Amino acid sequence: MVRWRRERAEQTEVYRISGVRRSLTDDVNARQRRYAIAMLVRTAAVLLTVVLWDVSRPLAFVTLALGTLLPYVAVIIANAGRENAAPLPRTTLAGPQRPALTAPAPADDGDETRTTTR
Repeated sequence: MVRWRRERAEQTEVYRISGVRRSLTDDVNARQRRYAIAMLVRTAAVLLTVVLWDVSRPLAFVTLALGTLLPYVAVIIANAGRENAAPLPRTTLAGPQRPALTAPAPADDGDETRTTTR
């Protein structure tokens, strides 16, 4: 019997050069991972509630509230959908800013007798 082994490619850092989203499979896996972690925290909170019930009642109520509210928050986060598309990298460079042209200063020829009259 021949066994086929899937060789995992080495994990190397990949640089994003476009605004392409992650694949749907990667996105679903990431959301499932976040949900599973949230449910592990919820389970720990419920177990901690049982342990703390006779030791510290206020702390037990806090862990009970956490265990009660965390599933709702986890579902909202898991169903949030895909990430926003990353902005495209900047491909053009901004040119140097030119100063705005200003009006020329009035010429002062020293002759103040010249006035316009009608």
